[in-house]
This record gives sequence, structure tokens and C-alpha cells, in this order.
Amino acid sequence: MAYRILYVEDNFQNKRLVRKMLAARGYEVIEAEDGLTGVEMALRERPDLILMDISLPGIDGVEATQRIKGLEGTQHIPVIALTANAMRGDRERFLAAGCDDYLSKPISMSELLEMLHKYLDNRNG
Repeated sequence: MAYRILYVEDNFQNKRLVRKMLAARGYEVIEAEDGLTGVEMALRERPDLILMDISLPGIDGVEATQRIKGLEGTQHIPVIALTANAMRGDRERFLAAGCDDYLSKPISMSELLEMLHKYLDNRNG
């Protein structure tokens, strides 16, 4: 069974790149263009993991994560924050909002795969 990953991202190039990288490794990728859609899709689709861009139109990734983590049925889903402009203190802010981890952009394929293994492959053990 393939793991399902919800990727909440408004940048077409980033989406295409990550979708290709993950699909090639057997992951099923579902996508949302903005924070609100991301929250709705998390509830409806119940993915195994969420990659959450922080800079999104409408509600940002921090608020979207807070909503997902505050809902019955989605609070257990690991959320990995993705951001291009990592500032001092951002990691703490993302974790405080409920993100389980954080990666800076541009995304390194090896770091992303390592993060996915950390949260998906070790869930049952």
C-alpha cells in the first residue's frame, strides 16, 4: 500500500518537482493550492503525512496546521512545514503551531526522503 501525502503548495514548479520525486518512489501525492483547501482535504482524504508550505494565499501554513491539529481525526497526521525564508526562531514557531518538523526550501530530495521515512516507516514500531 502506497503512503498518501497531501502537499499544500501554491507554487506550480515546487508542486511539479515534489510530485515527480515522490511519485517515482511510490508515494501517492494529493495536492491543495491554499491553506483552507489543505485543511478540507486533510479532513476528507486523511493522508498519511502532510507537507505544508508556510507562505500560502488565504490562511497561511501555520494557521492551516493549527486547524488540522485541532480537528478530531486529523490531529495525529504528521505535518512537515516547508519554507523558503527561514528566519531565526521560525522552527520553534512552526513546532509551536503543531508542525511535527520543518524543512527549508529549496527542498533537498535526500532530506525530504529521510523525513518521510522518519514519520511514515517508524509509525508502527
